[in-house]
Amino acid sequence: METKDGFLVINKDKGCTSHDCVKQIRKLLNTKKVGHTGTLDPEVIGILPIAIGSATRFIQYLPQGKTYIGQIKLGIRTNTDDIHGEIINQKSWPKISDEKLDQYLNRFRGIIKQIPPKVSSVHVNGERAYKKSLRNEVFELAPREVKINELTLMKWDQINGIIEIKIKCSAGTYIRAIARDLGEILNSEGCLLKLKRISACGFNEQNSIKISDIEKDKKNSENLIIPTISALNHISTFVLNTEEQINFWQTGRAIRVDINYFQENKSFDYKKPIKVIDKKQTLLGIGFLNEEQSNINPKLVLNAR
Repeated sequence: METKDGFLVINKDKGCTSHDCVKQIRKLLNTKKVGHTGTLDPEVIGILPIAIGSATRFIQYLPQGKTYIGQIKLGIRTNTDDIHGEIINQKSWPKISDEKLDQYLNRFRGIIKQIPPKVSSVHVNGERAYKKSLRNEVFELAPREVKINELTLMKWDQINGIIEIKIKCSAGTYIRAIARDLGEILNSEGCLLKLKRISACGFNEQNSIKISDIEKDKKNSENLIIPTISALNHISTFVLNTEEQINFWQTGRAIRVDINYFQENKSFDYKKPIKVIDKKQTLLGIGFLNEEQSNINPKLVLNAR
């Protein structure tokens, strides 16, 4: 029996890499077509959406925002920007109020530029930065623009120099880099102490399962898979009503549309992807409107002929 396409939302344990999770699920479901939606560091726990089957083709169309709860330890800097690295400097931290600390956090709200940690998966001349770092190579990483949609100070432990934050951010944001840079701004040092991802790509803890849940009940594992179409509720929908339209779609031809069909939805953006379905609510693929807004051009076609 073929494995159902869709998403498993894994609540990852500490010490397990994203690739480890993919390997385990391939084995448990006896299917090769498995991929994760974005690396989660081994020491970070929480939400790791895993795509199964044709859902791997839709990863780029998922919502890209992520939410974390983390702890920053002031007074320590490491070569990995988290507590698990080698300590390279130590310094006292300032005695400041919650209000003053929150003002410093304003530096990290909105669109900011950050330099990724040296031990990261960023590519440098075709190779991952962490591989160069492991060989003690000297190299520089360019600043990257990221967006911090929300940053909330949850707790400030002045005695132990530990800051707890909740952060909602764009894909590609390094919380370790924020820990490092906040320490510097406070005329101290900083590194990430703990981190948990509580939402990613439109999925949250309520959707999540442990890999052990699959292991315990392999026979019913398909019931844990979230259908691909359910993960695409954030984008506009177009319904193909006739066999002729479906035939056109499956053979990669444009479908004529009435733009008024979409303009009733005020949030519609013609440059954004559109999910295409049939009358039975079966997902057929992803398309984009042409510049004249007269046709939907196929971009991703399931069951193409």
